[in-house]
Amino acid sequence: MNSVHFLVGILFDLFLMVVLLRFWLQAVRADFYNPLSQFVVKATSFAVNPLRKVIPGFAGLDIASLVLAFIVAFAKVTTLLLMFGEGWNTTLVLMGGVFTLIREALQLLFWVLIIRAILSWVSQGYNPIEAIFHQLTEPMLRPIRKVIPPIGGLDLSILVLIIGLQFLQFLLMDLTR
Repeated sequence: MNSVHFLVGILFDLFLMVVLLRFWLQAVRADFYNPLSQFVVKATSFAVNPLRKVIPGFAGLDIASLVLAFIVAFAKVTTLLLMFGEGWNTTLVLMGGVFTLIREALQLLFWVLIIRAILSWVSQGYNPIEAIFHQLTEPMLRPIRKVIPPIGGLDLSILVLIIGLQFLQFLLMDLTR
């Protein structure tokens, strides 16, 4: 049963990350014509476009994508509860959905930072994935660089942000216990 739990959880988590990435790309006004942006838009448009007819954007944010992310998180929790015979509990589903959404958003940011760091070591010239990751993470790294400037050509801002993310994830795990 652990393998089925893992597979169902991964399928929901991967789609949730793509939906969150769509929201994040639009929030930072990343390059829409980038191949990664095009993939994200095409992978989520079947679900986001109908929601957009009902839920308008607000202050430049794609609220329909955010609502879809909540729906996917709640669907994941509900599916896992029903599949493994624990029954459906409104409070458990709502809290589990919110914590799932927050956890996956932190995981997405963590992996984008890790991939950006690795690409910065091996990239030779322009890389469209590196460019989009730069657009996504630069608004969070810039304030850190004001406090901790690059030391001897080594930028520690990504490391500081990753440590902060890990702290938030541990804090979230402590709150859910």
